[in-house]
Amino acid sequence: MFYHGSEGPFFWGRGNGWVATGLAELLTELPQSDPHYSAVLEGYSRMMKALLRHQGEDGLWGQLIDHPESFRETSGSAMFGYAMQVGVNRGLLPRRLYGRAVERAWKGFGRYLNEDGTLREVCVGTGQSTDINHYLTRPRVAGDLHGQAPLLWFAYSLIAP
Repeated sequence: MFYHGSEGPFFWGRGNGWVATGLAELLTELPQSDPHYSAVLEGYSRMMKALLRHQGEDGLWGQLIDHPESFRETSGSAMFGYAMQVGVNRGLLPRRLYGRAVERAWKGFGRYLNEDGTLREVCVGTGQSTDINHYLTRPRVAGDLHGQAPLLWFAYSLIAP
């Protein structure tokens, strides 16, 4: 997992979501013969394994991935579900283990959807901070595209070949 930055020594969910999504996409396009493929695959596999350890009982991940006291944050969780399912679809991750994690994540979103389809608990933009409370008390919104789009990516990954 990746720190939010040099001034943010925390594993911020959505920031890591961008990395997870990017790695999954890169591995979809990068030829296996590329000299960097093995290193990218190793980093992706290590990240997915770490995320698996921090998945909440409800299937989602926290605003700070390794802090179970942090609120469930849906944009990063959707990105993680997407990145895992892409790995399963491409044979990069074992279906038996990660398929269950993906299913739990997908089912977990039900409690965060409004009747009009807007996704709740999407953290607003978050700059770096050395104060953990900066992350734990961030405002959350519904319907923000930082959450809506990753949820659609996740949904598509579940039906994609």
